[in-house]
Amino acid sequence: MIVKLSWQFSNHISLLSHLFPRFISTQHAISGLTMTYRSPDILPESFMDLSRRLSEAMKASAALCSIPTAKKLHASLISTGLDSSIFLQNHLLDMYSNCGLIADACRVFHEIQCPNIFSWNTMINGLLVSGRMREANDLFEKMPKRDSVTWSTMMSGCFHNGRSSESINLFMTMLGDGSCKPDAFSFSSVVKACGCLGVLKLGLQLHGLAKKFGLDRDLPVASAIIDMYIKCGVVNFAELVFCSIPDPNLFCYNSMIYGYSKLPGGVSRAYDLFALMPERDSVSWNTIISILSHHGLGAYSIGMFVEMWDEDVRPNSMTYATVLSSCASIYDHRWGAHLHARIIRNEPSLDVFVGSGLIDMYVKCGRLELARRVFEQLPEQNAVSWTSLIGGFAQFGLEEEALVLFNKMRQVPVASDEFTLATVLGVCSSLKHVLLGEQLHAYASKIGVDSSVPVGNALVTMYSKSGAIECANHVFKLMPLRDIISWTAMLTAYSQTGDIENARKYFNEMPERNVITWNSMLATYIQHGFREEGLKLYTVMLREEGVYPDWITFVTILSACSELAVLKLGNQIIAQSERLGLSSNVSVANGIVTMYSKCGRIEEAREVFDSIQPKNLVSWNAMMGGYAQNGAGRKVIEIFESMLKVGCEPDHISYMSILSGCSHSGLVKEGRNYFKSMSGDHNISPTCEHYSCMVDLLGRAGLLDEAMELIDAMPFKPNAAIWGALLGACRIHGDAALAEVAVKNLLELDTEDSGSYVLLANIYLDSGKLGGVADVRNLMKKKGIRKNPGCSWIEVDNRVHVFTVDDTTHPRINEVYRALEEITKMIEAKGTYVSSGRPQGRHSEKLALAFGMIALPPWMPIQVMKNLRVCFDCHMFMKLVSLVTSRQLIVRDANRFHHVRDGSCSCGDYW
Repeated sequence: MIVKLSWQFSNHISLLSHLFPRFISTQHAISGLTMTYRSPDILPESFMDLSRRLSEAMKASAALCSIPTAKKLHASLISTGLDSSIFLQNHLLDMYSNCGLIADACRVFHEIQCPNIFSWNTMINGLLVSGRMREANDLFEKMPKRDSVTWSTMMSGCFHNGRSSESINLFMTMLGDGSCKPDAFSFSSVVKACGCLGVLKLGLQLHGLAKKFGLDRDLPVASAIIDMYIKCGVVNFAELVFCSIPDPNLFCYNSMIYGYSKLPGGVSRAYDLFALMPERDSVSWNTIISILSHHGLGAYSIGMFVEMWDEDVRPNSMTYATVLSSCASIYDHRWGAHLHARIIRNEPSLDVFVGSGLIDMYVKCGRLELARRVFEQLPEQNAVSWTSLIGGFAQFGLEEEALVLFNKMRQVPVASDEFTLATVLGVCSSLKHVLLGEQLHAYASKIGVDSSVPVGNALVTMYSKSGAIECANHVFKLMPLRDIISWTAMLTAYSQTGDIENARKYFNEMPERNVITWNSMLATYIQHGFREEGLKLYTVMLREEGVYPDWITFVTILSACSELAVLKLGNQIIAQSERLGLSSNVSVANGIVTMYSKCGRIEEAREVFDSIQPKNLVSWNAMMGGYAQNGAGRKVIEIFESMLKVGCEPDHISYMSILSGCSHSGLVKEGRNYFKSMSGDHNISPTCEHYSCMVDLLGRAGLLDEAMELIDAMPFKPNAAIWGALLGACRIHGDAALAEVAVKNLLELDTEDSGSYVLLANIYLDSGKLGGVADVRNLMKKKGIRKNPGCSWIEVDNRVHVFTVDDTTHPRINEVYRALEEITKMIEAKGTYVSSGRPQGRHSEKLALAFGMIALPPWMPIQVMKNLRVCFDCHMFMKLVSLVTSRQLIVRDANRFHHVRDGSCSCGDYW
């Protein structure tokens, strides 16, 4: 028996000794470990040698995860009688655990008569790796003795199973137990768990404890601390730890690159660190490529991919998907197609992840048929690929086709996930198809995804865009979890209905806010006319930790400065945009041009306009609109012709600017030509706004009959703006008869604009028809129409001072009236002005001007803004003041700017 047993050992082991030097390279080779070898010449080997060889065989089987070989090796142990060896039983436990045979591992463990601590640790680790947390915890509680490996294994297992808080609790229990001293592995596990939870205070304590135990310089611990600080949002702390490591590993470098990318303007720092890396792996390349793509630097991301390829680093699915996303972001389908060809040439198959990226790239570049072809060629079409295709068709306005695709997806069938439903609900939002949206709501409830955040957000948006605000609010209240998008959607919903109070209520209740949320609230205030509230909110935003304005913020705030004409504050906003590197953004630069133009600083506006490279259509329109408002019609024509020379096609706004410029400058011939070229050269049909400009142009030039003929020839019914323009021209030229025609049509339109009634009353007053004045006032009273109160404002010492007619509320009003009297006497002494006893004597613009005279230094231009058109008396007053005081005056009324200097106005008395 003994000799026979020795032969059985040698039959197994001699083959192992031949195969292991080749590391058991194939499944066929390792399966031969248990073949019978019957050479009688092989001598018996020692027990230690046999155990060593068998343990190495089990390690190899565990590395290959070969289940058949694992079972054969177990059978060999039993047949040789070595199955009772605790050393080999522990290896058997490890082999079964690595092969995923947890049930077999449990049976082996329970058969061990006296398991040692290695047995317990191996079994616990196997259970944790397989996700069987409860059984692992029960086994941990039953252990007669624990070592540092036991604690570290449990902590690591809890962390990898998503139970970071339990991992931290275990670490605290270990410290309290006192039987085991924490090692580098336990510290790295608990620090990782802390980073996952984002608990900075605890992280700082753990860092200090690691220093106390002398483990903070241990590379795995230091790596975990860096990662923890980055996840907690304190990249500067992570940087200090990183700089203290003499020789950082790849994980440290990759973590810091990612961390730098989270800082404002940190992309360059991330790239600089990447360039300094002594070596790089695929994670390094993927990280920097992803950072560049995420920050809108698509071309640089593609360039980095090319460099990665030149360095012979093989890209994976994540690399391809990121670069395809970069191609989509810059709408470069050629590079995307090139990458598609490279994937086909170098990869054995097209997986769903990369396939979805290709679909997304093609649809965003407008190549829907190519996207469909890729979709049809995928070996497997899952919810992600279906969603990419559906979203692509919806993005290009093909909502009906998108809904057809969704129906096909359900017929295949492929189970819809939360993102699919969110995409289709977005289609319903675009179509305002509330009935279909309600059906999808019911379907989402049926398949159990109605409580997910993406679906909830899509439902809130769908209901709010359909006008069902109460339904949107109901969905929002029922959401078990809400993210920042949920809150922003509700804020936007109330903003769209003009409910500022509820919008601010939701804004105040938000648990967290990002720059998008702040932008939404700022836009809500400013778009609904609460510009001062918007500016106050902006100052609060600047004090918010971790929130930095983006280009949308500056565009929004600059629009408020434009409308309020607060130049000093506007300059401060521009300085902030320059400090953050956003002033060169074309949208921000366009906003700066508009702000300077509406503040009367047309030279500064032109300087900014000239610096914009490349200019878009909005840039050209902004500059033309600025010149038009400032009465520089020739300059508007110059800009328009330059725009045509560079190949930029005008739109209806471009023609609004040029017709308005011609109107304000009396360029009748040019205005006629450009009006004809709209439809003749650029196929743009004139709208009411364009006809209104033409009527204003002809009327101001005294061509009232031609203006009336143009109105009669219009292809649609004239609106109140057109009749109002004609009425204004009638007042200039004293044509009361035609004015009555204009008013009759205005009354038929039942307009509630008080300006038209006031114009007619002034026409009657100027012609001495007091009965007509009384009739107009009675009609206004009967209709409940009240004249818009005129007000003027001026900015002094970073404060806006507002005045109304016969104002008595300003704290320095007595000084203002005294100054006004002195100025009036000065210009009356010239003999060219007689103060009237009518209310014009104390109009708001005169009071604002007088305040500017006493509050601003003599060298500074006085800039006054008014919400209504400046009257003839005040216009004359302004010109004479500039003559006798040698002060430059800039007055912006409801129509245009008046640059008054040395007794003359830039409008040429034509406003």
